[in-house]
Amino acid sequence: MAGFHHVEVWVANLEEARAEWGWLLRQVGFTLESEWPEGQSWAAGGAYLTLTTSPNLTGPAHDRRSPGVNHLAFKGGAADRVDTIMADAQEHGWLPLYQERYPHAGGSGHYAGWLENSAGFKAEIVADQS
Repeated sequence: MAGFHHVEVWVANLEEARAEWGWLLRQVGFTLESEWPEGQSWAAGGAYLTLTTSPNLTGPAHDRRSPGVNHLAFKGGAADRVDTIMADAQEHGWLPLYQERYPHAGGSGHYAGWLENSAGFKAEIVADQS
C-alpha cells in the first residue's frame, strides 16, 4: 500500500487558517471531519489534513523557502475547475503565483495553478490529465 495517511500543518493563526484553508480544501473535495478549539481535520480519499496550533511553534510565520515542506499539491479536477478556483482564490485569502505563466508554469504538459495564503503557505492545484 502506498499513500499518505494524514498531513498535519501547524499554523500560527487558526482563524485565518480556518477561513483560507477551509475554502481551498472544500474547493478540491475535502470535507470537514472534526473540529476542536486548537484545530480541525479535513478528509478526502481515505486521508486527512489537520490544521492545528501548537504551544511549541518557534515563530509566527511560515517560510516555505526554509527546509521542510515547500507546498502541498491537490488534485483540482478538470482544467475549467482549476480555472474557477484560481479566479476565486483572492477573495478567500490566497494570492496567485506565477500568473505570467499560468496555467503551464510547471511545463507545457502540466496544467496547474499555484497559490500562497496570508501565512506564506503555498498550494498547487493540478488539473486532471486529459
